[in-house]
Amino acid sequence: MRDFAERTGLGSERPQRRYLWTDAFAVCNFLELARATREERYRDLALQLVEQVHHVLGRHRADDRRSGWISGLGEGEGELHPTRGGLRIGKKLPERAPGDPFDERLEWDRDGQYFHYLTRWMQALDQVSRSTGDPRFNAWARELAEAAHRSFTTGPPGRGRRMVWKMSIDLSRPLVPSMGHHDPLDGFVTCLQLQATAAALPGAPRGPDLADAVTDLATLIEGRSWATADPLGLGGLLMDACRVAQLMGVGAWAGGDLLDVLLDAALEGLSHYSRQGELLQPASHRLAFRELGLAIGIAAIERIESEVRAAPGGFPNGTRVRAHLEALAPHRALGSAIESFWVDASHRRSSIWAEHRDINEVMLATCLVPDGVLRMERVV
Repeated sequence: MRDFAERTGLGSERPQRRYLWTDAFAVCNFLELARATREERYRDLALQLVEQVHHVLGRHRADDRRSGWISGLGEGEGELHPTRGGLRIGKKLPERAPGDPFDERLEWDRDGQYFHYLTRWMQALDQVSRSTGDPRFNAWARELAEAAHRSFTTGPPGRGRRMVWKMSIDLSRPLVPSMGHHDPLDGFVTCLQLQATAAALPGAPRGPDLADAVTDLATLIEGRSWATADPLGLGGLLMDACRVAQLMGVGAWAGGDLLDVLLDAALEGLSHYSRQGELLQPASHRLAFRELGLAIGIAAIERIESEVRAAPGGFPNGTRVRAHLEALAPHRALGSAIESFWVDASHRRSSIWAEHRDINEVMLATCLVPDGVLRMERVV
């Protein structure tokens, strides 16, 4: 993590190289390192990283004809509300201009805004509030949630409601109109977490009440199938289940049967993934960060078990939940195997590892200290 900070211009004189997904995990890693080592330098790095992300990804690109905050706010107001217009992904290429033809391959390298990156940053901001007791970060997360919900959801209420996968930098037009598989789920669980934190923080600043967003997203997730064999998506599914379990454990949300549904989908997905044989490939043919995302999610199984044991009365479907957890237990070996493979330095010498070095190293660090992402710290 210190190498990542130095290399990407965090606490060094090198050019600032910010990427929202990677930086969200990095903030949580630094917070966990601060807690585990009691060294304030890691908390300082987390706070510096938040400031950099807002001042780099909350503003227009240097190669854009536009300038200033992407929200359109003036300099002073933008400093107070840096997330109100969302945050750029941080891709290398500018976003696709209006009227330009769509190129699926090229779109992966173009800038814009992803909903699932925004929810990841919301969670990172919320973890900062929980760790420091400073309510500003939760307020910024709620402002980001409000902007994301308003811009990424479309259509009439009810079954006609849907979400867009990728939006333009200024949130004025969709760049990829299809809906991400887990985007409504990520949004729903994240908004619940942000509301719970705001209620617990003393003197939390006034900010958006996300009750309408929660209701809308609850409609979007109703009756959906969440099973996937994609390793990164499967890891995210288990991380969402972990947050649901913690919210239920402290009585912040009744939960219904959502935890049961998510664990059932995770079990199905893990069974499919285990049969695919991806982990038999050499390192030069594997995308580490996708596998590491799965390993982080598998680490969440133990935390869910702890929550259920600690507050059995908070889980109305406790019998089914425990049965799913028992069925998931053998898959922990898969997470350990992924972590062990990438901890081995000889597997990190391929060109594909180097091509994605920042995200790979940060997510490997998350595997080693997963509580930064998985544990909802008690509000200070």
